[in-house]
Amino acid sequence: MQTCAWLVWHPFRFPWKELSVTIYKTGVTALPITALVGCLIGVVLSYLSAQQLQMYGANVYVINLLGIGILREMGPLLAAILVAGRSGSAMTAELGAMQVTQELDALAAMGISVPLRLILPKIMGLALALPLLVVWTNIMALAGGMFIAYEKLGIGFKFFFHRLPEVVPIVNLWLGIGKGVVFGLMIALMATYIGLRIHPDSESLGRGTTRSVVISITLVIILDAVFAVIFSGVGV
Repeated sequence: MQTCAWLVWHPFRFPWKELSVTIYKTGVTALPITALVGCLIGVVLSYLSAQQLQMYGANVYVINLLGIGILREMGPLLAAILVAGRSGSAMTAELGAMQVTQELDALAAMGISVPLRLILPKIMGLALALPLLVVWTNIMALAGGMFIAYEKLGIGFKFFFHRLPEVVPIVNLWLGIGKGVVFGLMIALMATYIGLRIHPDSESLGRGTTRSVVISITLVIILDAVFAVIFSGVGV
């Protein structure tokens, strides 16, 4: 809190370079894996839905299922879990290694603020990067689902694009992006909290990194359930 209050009066002292590095590491480098997983999940959802809908002649409703399921739930949840396992563990390991080698103590001795230089850029960077990854995952998942809907149900790409905004309210997209912000903050806070409390030994570093991933993914799922209950009547 002291660091945030200090930045209010000294906004030009914010470590923008560290922020951009965090966004690159957590966002840009995660694009391939989130695209692959998102596309495959879209394929699976569309394929399974198509099998059931064909039995009742309700082929067109695959667009409703894909739109609501991906934009509202699967996109944010998948992106957050991947980031927690990939970037959250990296943040914990980085801070833990600096704790083991006493680099954090050296920075403090030189008068360099650890919260300002190391903690705040990570938290803000992940809070900015994860919502963008959610949008990217949504696009790739819908693309995969749309391809299977065309192959299995004969639903054209043009019809899919035109019908999607008609049957899926835009509030579902914003809800998913909002989840991305909350998930990003939570993952970064947990990763940095555990990283700063690692003891100066290699065994503690391994345990701390594992704890960070497990706790972050668990909290993501819990928060997703809370969002589902609170916003159960919104956008459906």
